[in-house]
Amino acid sequence: QVQLVESGGGLVQAGGSLRLSCAASGRTLSTYAMGWFRQAPGKEREFVAATSWSGGTTYYADSVKGRFTISRDITKNTAYLQMNSLKSEDTAVYYCAARSTLNSDSYYRSQEYGRWGQGTQVTVSS
Repeated sequence: QVQLVESGGGLVQAGGSLRLSCAASGRTLSTYAMGWFRQAPGKEREFVAATSWSGGTTYYADSVKGRFTISRDITKNTAYLQMNSLKSEDTAVYYCAARSTLNSDSYYRSQEYGRWGQGTQVTVSS
């Protein structure tokens, strides 16, 4: 089983940038599709971005499209979420997750992801 550990969260001013990392251990990420989700206080966990195991297919929530970029480095067994032009509404705990395949009709469903990291806090001050 793969274990996931997020890092890179923190406090940033609106308009700033952060890059989250999701380091995997136990198994190579090359056989997993990866996703990023977030959960703000009092709200349900929501989909942010996903990428296929090859990195050739990506999906984004409308709220982050054009501002966030998901990527992966197989040599480092790490996935990333580059977040630019951050807004106060991006404040949340961000989680990375892994699943065996990425389907166009279910990439946004958190229950389809079998492995999760512990989360990293992102706070955007306005």
